[in-house]
Amino acid sequence: MAKQACDGCGRRVRLGGGIGDLWSFETGSTDGLTLELADGSEHFLCYDCIDRLPDDVEVTASHVAGLGESK
Repeated sequence: MAKQACDGCGRRVRLGGGIGDLWSFETGSTDGLTLELADGSEHFLCYDCIDRLPDDVEVTASHVAGLGESK
């Protein structure tokens, strides 16, 4: 099972699929997504951090940086 750190909170979350799951036969979904933001930056975020992003403005890297500060 592969894991990747969330760019927002730093928590390591599961990445589904790939060679790691081939040998362990684990099934499950990925616990986050890589998003391309309005400023052109890309960030891997867990679903909890995605839920904390604002809905009423275009999201930028500064919003992602603010996720770690608001823990």
